Amino acid sequence: MTKLRQMFDPFLLLLLGTVLLASLFPARGVGARIAGGVADAGIVLLFFLHGAKLSREAIWGGAKAWKLHLATLSTTFVLFPLMGLAARQLGAGPPSLRDGLLFLTLLPSTVQSSIAFTSIARGNVAAAVVSASFSNLLGMFLTPMLVALLMQRGGAGGAISLASIEGIALQLLLPFVVGHLMRPWIGGFVAKHKALVGRVDRSSILLVVYAAFSAAVVEGLWHSVSADEMGLLAVVCILLLIMVLVTTWLLGRAIGLSREDAIVLQFCGSKKSLTSGVPIAGVLFPASAVGPILLPIMIFHQIQLMACAMIARHYAKSDTEVDK
Repeated sequence: MTKLRQMFDPFLLLLLGTVLLASLFPARGVGARIAGGVADAGIVLLFFLHGAKLSREAIWGGAKAWKLHLATLSTTFVLFPLMGLAARQLGAGPPSLRDGLLFLTLLPSTVQSSIAFTSIARGNVAAAVVSASFSNLLGMFLTPMLVALLMQRGGAGGAISLASIEGIALQLLLPFVVGHLMRPWIGGFVAKHKALVGRVDRSSILLVVYAAFSAAVVEGLWHSVSADEMGLLAVVCILLLIMVLVTTWLLGRAIGLSREDAIVLQFCGSKKSLTSGVPIAGVLFPASAVGPILLPIMIFHQIQLMACAMIARHYAKSDTEVDK
């Protein structure tokens, strides 16, 4: 049962339940405006708490182990986007899903799960904290820039508008900076009540997902995406993950990282953050386009958790056998 919990994220069930709720009872009219407003408030609170959680030491630490962090950032923001471009060009399915697949590859790494799997695998946990945090910090700037650069054809993408820039500044950057500046006063509370903060994080994401999928369902999302296309999307996500897992491990050996640091590169460099992806998509894309844009990251999220859980246990077991 414990292994099943490690492989399957319970939060995914809540996400699926939220998508089902939005599919059966989508918010319309005034309800849609209220849901959108509450979701926007949730995004502000989410990034405020992210700023309060991130220590000054983690920010400055990103400049130290430069070889590891540069390799991780290159994998996250260079290799992944190149694979996303190739997958969008070669892939089938509606343009909205192909755009979502590319958006997935432009996101920063996860924080909590990257650190947790590094710990299970007996990797360098301190370096994982710095690398994952640094990736998320840069992602607030790099992800919108990459969206503007790589998703410029019609449809859900397009060059970032002035309204999008204002949204990024007011809903993402400003709350993050304010939260970080208030860390001396609220950092202790945030650290002491991690479970409460985690519930706020997840509730904010669920609100955005409900508002996004409500708008997409009203626009006919499930009439434009077939089961075969969803299956193909899952296969593409699996192939992307396999390629990046192999590449990060080979890259770690090529640049001479220790076993502990190579584990950090593999776990931090191969993951994509649902926590960051949901609010960023909500700010950058039209409401009706956010639902299909988020489908690939929701699928990839569960696949990466299952794969990394098995890999982390394998590394831990092999390290134990070496100790013996």
